[in-house]
Amino acid sequence: MAIQRWEPLSLSDFFEDEVLSPQRAQKLPLDLAVDLFEEENNLVANMNVAGVEPEDLDVTVEDGYLRIAGSRSEVNEVKDKNYYSKQISRGSFEKVIPLPIEIEKDSIKAEIENGILVVTMPKKQEVADKKKKVEVTKKK
Repeated sequence: MAIQRWEPLSLSDFFEDEVLSPQRAQKLPLDLAVDLFEEENNLVANMNVAGVEPEDLDVTVEDGYLRIAGSRSEVNEVKDKNYYSKQISRGSFEKVIPLPIEIEKDSIKAEIENGILVVTMPKKQEVADKKKKVEVTKKK
């Protein structure tokens, strides 16, 4: 048995073979990106959900996290089509986003507009602490 010297992959080999390979690119959840921002008195999350029907989505908020789960319908592959590339992700997905501030759970709205899911979450209004006078006594 011949001994081979081990040579770590160069960075360019890694990017060409692993990161940029078409097989790996198909597995990456590139379409699960979420924009999260404040707008007036709301925290808003936008997510690309092209091809997903509202009834196929499950949006929940719990313990400071926004969870968006759903599924893209499988399209029956036509055998007589000669695909050169098939990269549109189908099947179920889930994305969990930590929320940076507290929100009012009872007033959350979720709508799909032009293939974008828009989740609008009103920020929790801070209740001003009531001032309380504390009586000071002399210790006996």
